[in-house]
This record gives sequence, structure tokens and C-alpha cells, in this order.
Amino acid sequence: MPGREDIFQNEMNQGHSHAWDQEWEKATVSYRKALEEFPNQPKALNNLGLALFQSQQYDEALQIYESVTQFSPTDPVPFERIAQLSERLGQLKEATEAAMNAAELHMNNRDVEKAIENWVHVTMLNPEHIMARSRLAITHEKLGHSQRAVIEYLAVASLLQRGGNLEKTTELVDKAIQMAPTSPEAKQAQTLLRAGQLLPKPVRPKGGTAPLAMSQVKQQLNPPTVQVKSSIDPIAEARQRALTKLAEVLFDYSDESDNAQTRRDLSAIVKGTGNLALHRSEQTKVVMHLGQAIDAQTKNQETLAVDELENALEAGFRHPALYFSLGLLRSKTERTESAIRYLSHAINHIDFALATRLLMGEILLNIGRKDQAAVEYLEALKHADSIIVPDEYSDEIRQLYEPIIEAQATDTDETNQLRLCENIQKLLVRDDWRDHLVKTRKQLPKTQEGDTPFPIAEVIIQAQSSQVLDAMNNVNQLARKGQLRSAMDEAFHALQRAPTYLPLHTLSGDLLVREGHTEEAIAKYTVVATSYGVRGEARQSSKMLRRVIELAPMDMNALTRMINQLISRGEVDEAINEYLELADIYYRLAELDQARKTYTEALRVVQQASADWSWNVHILQRMADIDMQRLDWKQALRIFEQIRTLRPDDQGVRRNLVELNLRLSQQSQAIAELENYLTYLDTNGKNELTIPFLEDLVEENTDEIVLRRALADQYQQARRTEDAISQLDAIGEILIKEGKKSEATEVIQQILLMNPPNADDYRSLLEQL
Repeated sequence: MPGREDIFQNEMNQGHSHAWDQEWEKATVSYRKALEEFPNQPKALNNLGLALFQSQQYDEALQIYESVTQFSPTDPVPFERIAQLSERLGQLKEATEAAMNAAELHMNNRDVEKAIENWVHVTMLNPEHIMARSRLAITHEKLGHSQRAVIEYLAVASLLQRGGNLEKTTELVDKAIQMAPTSPEAKQAQTLLRAGQLLPKPVRPKGGTAPLAMSQVKQQLNPPTVQVKSSIDPIAEARQRALTKLAEVLFDYSDESDNAQTRRDLSAIVKGTGNLALHRSEQTKVVMHLGQAIDAQTKNQETLAVDELENALEAGFRHPALYFSLGLLRSKTERTESAIRYLSHAINHIDFALATRLLMGEILLNIGRKDQAAVEYLEALKHADSIIVPDEYSDEIRQLYEPIIEAQATDTDETNQLRLCENIQKLLVRDDWRDHLVKTRKQLPKTQEGDTPFPIAEVIIQAQSSQVLDAMNNVNQLARKGQLRSAMDEAFHALQRAPTYLPLHTLSGDLLVREGHTEEAIAKYTVVATSYGVRGEARQSSKMLRRVIELAPMDMNALTRMINQLISRGEVDEAINEYLELADIYYRLAELDQARKTYTEALRVVQQASADWSWNVHILQRMADIDMQRLDWKQALRIFEQIRTLRPDDQGVRRNLVELNLRLSQQSQAIAELENYLTYLDTNGKNELTIPFLEDLVEENTDEIVLRRALADQYQQARRTEDAISQLDAIGEILIKEGKKSEATEVIQQILLMNPPNADDYRSLLEQL
């Protein structure tokens, strides 16, 4: 049964709107709904694939683009996307095949440059791909690119020589000599061939490091789609995540495309806001050391891997995945102190927190610090327990562990400490740890529906915290009855018995808020947040800081601390959202300078944390809006130029660039921007947008001769002679008013060449001039 066109179009429009705002999750939902009406609609499938790609759901995005190729087999773009996604997933064979298909389709469409681009990409993935090399050689020869053709012919010759085809090898070397007699490469090949030696093997072009590293990682994680949630222990799981993240970093740092220049330009925008990115030389070193470290780890060469990771660290690369990998590798040696130091940098990151606690517990136990080891193991159990319970109970479970951990910290019985460590290790360091933890939880006493579950630690040790928990229950009961003063007194007495129990301090802060003592509550929450931070509980610390910000939205110190903690936990998108919400507050208060400064800080975070680059457009758009309102046209022009680089198809940005250059009396730059965009539309087959774009510009800038002339030219090309004459007529009137008779004469002569119906009137006007 056919779907409804109106619903399809509405959902597609919603998807486009969300995509414009970089809300990729929402865009995905809208495109899925559109596909429910017309499941095989290629455009909707393409848009869904892009949304999934941007939200880093690479596996599903790959499936979508593979289905697009079935419905649009002659479109090269889906094949290019498949190649990109396969690279990201370490599937080099599939990436190579897709890129070859894309190249052939581009050739069928006579887009030679795009075909060459895809063949070169294949040689990055597989430098010995003889078909790609052959295609490049023939195409460069036809285009007259002699030197590049020679290089490719010699590469093919080398591969054929190793395959035993000496006759064809000699033929290709002779061909290279004929094409470029002075080529050093061709001369060297001829000399080697005459001496009976092997020609040099084709080398991997620059930029092939990242896909190769990802492929190595995926091969080691065989099978590639391993279900880490139930098949490996937490430490092995974290090791895999760390390797994958380091391989993904190479995709960003190895990028030699226009994005590299874009990033440098963006760094200039936020100049003065801190160390935003690595210098080019440092970035090169990081790429080299990371690639070698990944290669060494996948080959179990752990000593070499440590050296290369430390070299990357020395070159300026900072990432929780690197710190965890170093800590894990050092934990296997006698350098335990350095292992603990490295692990402490990864302890707050959501991907590595559990494994880091387990590793630190193991290290401390091995060096005889049983009391500290017991605390680390309990922290690990707290983290694991909070993962398997329903989300609504996660924070409460973590709080219930605190009196247990506090009581354990005062336990001096080494036998109890050792038993606790061994029990938790057996519970968690196993392949089926999640399933085992769920089974263990079922052994706990049943709770009433809606009540917080008991912590698993209850089945391992008897917590010495019943008095504190009873006191908290009393405080809550008094508060519910509205007896706030009595509740505060009860909380004060409980704190004397457990002065370091932070949930009790938090409860005191809540009571202060209800009594209207906002400043005292902020002070209390701030102290609690600091304490949680010292303990490595970034999540709870962020929760407290969020309460501070709710009470005092302009507390920049609290906001900065919370953002830093969110970033350390890998929750970069949330950190950026916090900045954007603050900037929005400033904007509504008409404090435009503060709003722009906040957006600049958000842009700094995007770059420092290697966040999704789609955030840049979102933030830069708002910065440009503020600059326009402040009439700071030069700064707005600079921002719009960066947005144009990131999003060349944005018509609004292109219009702003033309208009701003005209306002700044930079007519040559305005013409260049206009021609650049019109060329872009023509190259990408979007000529139907050209005239409407120019018409909008002319409507807003009626006295700009440059714009009217461009529109007249487009009308003439479209054989809309009457409209072209109308624009030229308007240009003539403007020139006459400005006293530019000679230029007006030229315009009238141009009109007469178009045989207007009222030609006599124009001839009379020409005589008057």
C-alpha cells in the first residue's frame, strides 16, 4: 500500500531542519519516519545514512548506504560513503572495492577528477592495487600529466615484475622513458631492470596510516563485531575501546584534506583562549608514534608500544585512551607507581572508569597496600553495580556505597581486606561479569516496588553504616512533614557520627535551599562537589555543580569546573551544551559581548576535545549573528568565511559574504565570492538555484550594479531575454543618476544587441547621452 506523500514530505522537512541545527539524533528519527511511508526512497535513505554517520552510528550507516546502492546503482556518492565507513570500521577490502566502484561511476559521468581522487584513495588503502595504479597511469597520460603517469606506470611495472611478467615490465619502463626522458624515476627503473634487479615497490601515499591502524585493531578484536557487553572482562573491554579510540584519532590527525586548513583557520578565530591544538610538527609526531604504538600492541610487542605511547605523550597528545593504555601496559611491569600515575588520568572517563579501578586495586594489592586496594575494588563494584541497575536508580545506588566504602576505609583487619579484594575480583574480572552480577543481585533481599535496590556489596561485606542510613531516613521523614528545623538538627547530629559521608552533606544542602538560605546551600554544594572530585567521582561532582549553577546561573567558576569534569568523562557534547545554554542566557539579557565570549569558549572546547566538527558550524553561526548585530562587519565576514569552508552549500552564508564585502566597499572580493558560489552550483549540478539566489540578492540590494549585471547574464544564458533587458535597463538608470554617461551608453548598446521591442526608445536615449 503506497505511503502518504504529505507525511513523507513533512518528516523530510523536519529531518532537514534538525540536520541544519546539527541535531543528528532527531534528524535520524525524522528520516526513519519518512522511510516508513516510502521505504526505498533513495534521497531519504541517503539523508538517513548521513545522519547516522554524523552521530557516529557507523555500522548502521554502512547498511543504509549499501541498500542505497541497490536502488541507485549508478550514483557514485553512496559508494564513496561506503568506502569512508568501511575505513572507519577497519574493513579495508570492502573500502577498496567501494572506492573502485565509485571511481568507475565517476568516469561514466565524465567526472575525471573525482575518479582520480577515488583511485588515489584505493592506493592509500592498498598501495599494490594493480587495477587502481593502471587506471591512474592511463588517465594521467590522457590528461597530459606526464610525471604522474610515469610514477603510476613504474608502480604497475614493479608489481608485474614481482608477478613474473618480465616482458610487460620492460614494455612499461620503456613507455615511461618515452613519456619523460629526463625523469629520474624512469631512468632509475631502466638501470635497475638492465642490471636484473627488482624495481622499488609502490609505497603507501600520505594519509593511509589511520585506516591501516584501524584494520589492525579490528583484526585483533576478531570477530570485528564482537559483543563486548557479554564476552570479555572489563579490563579487556577497556583495552579494546582504548585501541579503537586511538585508531579513530588517527583519522582526525592524519587528515590532509581541506579540513586541516579549516581547523587552523578556526584556531585563529579563538586566538588567545588557550592551547587549542597541536602544532603541525607535533601533530606529525603524534600520528607517527600512535600508528607505531597501535601496530606494536596488535602484535603484542608491549615494550615497544609503551615507548611509542610515551613518545606521543611527550609530543603533546593527551587523551584518556592513551593514559589507560600506558597504565595497563605499565601494570604488567615493575613500574607500578608510573602505572598508577597514568591510570589516575583515565579514572574519570566513562569508558575506562571500571577497568581503571580494577587495575589500581590489583596493583595496590600486589604491592601490599591492602587497605587502599580494598577501597579501589569497592569503587569498582560501585561503578559496575550502577551500570546494571535501571538508570533511574544509578545515582542512588552509588550513594548507598559511600557509607560502605567509608566504613571499609577504617577497617584495619588485613584478612578482611584481602578477602574483600579477592571476592570482588572473582565477581568482576570474568568474561560474563554482567550476567554474573545480575545473578548476584537476585540474591539480595527483595525491595518494594519503587524503592532503591540494595547495593551488591551487602552480600560481600556487612556494612558498618546502618546508623547513618537510619539517620538519613529520619531526616527525610522530618523534611517531608515540613519540620525543616528538626530535620536540620538531625542531619547535624548524623554528620558528627559520619563527617565524611557526602550524601548527608548533600541532604543538608537541600534543606538549606528549602529554608531559603541559598548562599549557604551553594557553599555546601561546592564543598561536596570538590570532595567528590578529589575522590575521583566526577559524575557526582558534576551533579553537585549542576545544582550550584541552577541556584546561581552566572557562577562561571562552577560552570568551568563542571565542563572540565564532563570533558574528562568523555561527555564532550554535554559540556558544549552547557556553554551554549549559558551563552543563550547572556544573549536574552542583551549582553552580547559575554554571549560571544562564551561561544568562543565553546569553540575552544570543541577543538581541544576533538569533538564532532559539526559543532563548529552551530557555534560559528551564532557568533556571526552577534557580530552582525554589533555591526562588526569585518569580524562577521571572517566568521562567515569559516562557515563557508565547512558548509559550502549554505546559501544564506554565501549571501552574507557577498553583501558584507559590498558594505565594506570590497567589490572585487564580493565578485570573487559570487563567482565562487555560482561555480560551485554549476559544478555540483545545482544550476536551478542560481537565478533565485541572485534575485534575492538584487531584491535586498537594489542599487548594486554588480549583482544586477550577474543576474542579467544568468537571464540571458537561460534565454529569458525580457528579464535580462529589465535588469540592464535598471543598471542604465542607476548609472545615469550617478552621471556615468559613458558606462550607461555601453549598457544601452548591450540592450540594443538583444533586439528589444522598443529599440527606437533606446536609440533616442542613446542620442541624448
